Amino acid sequence: MEERDFFTESTEMRTHTLICPKCGQAAEYKVAWVVRRKRAQAPRGADERDRARFAKAQSYMVRRDDKLSCANLRCRKPFEITTLQSLAFLSD
Repeated sequence: MEERDFFTESTEMRTHTLICPKCGQAAEYKVAWVVRRKRAQAPRGADERDRARFAKAQSYMVRRDDKLSCANLRCRKPFEITTLQSLAFLSD
């Protein structure tokens, strides 16, 4: 079995306050995340090894966006998101 059989996948937009490194202004940005939530039960046809992997699996989010454009109208320069983690575990 593959890992994606253990999760339901969806895309969410979450708001974060980030600071542009070029102009230094803080603003609210919407960042896209891929959210993988653990299913309630192990998939059908899972053997003993797959059930053990399913028991250890945890819900998590992966950041989809790597770059954003500055919200300041005078700046508008693209910058990389370095202050946010690229992977975050969810507590269910």
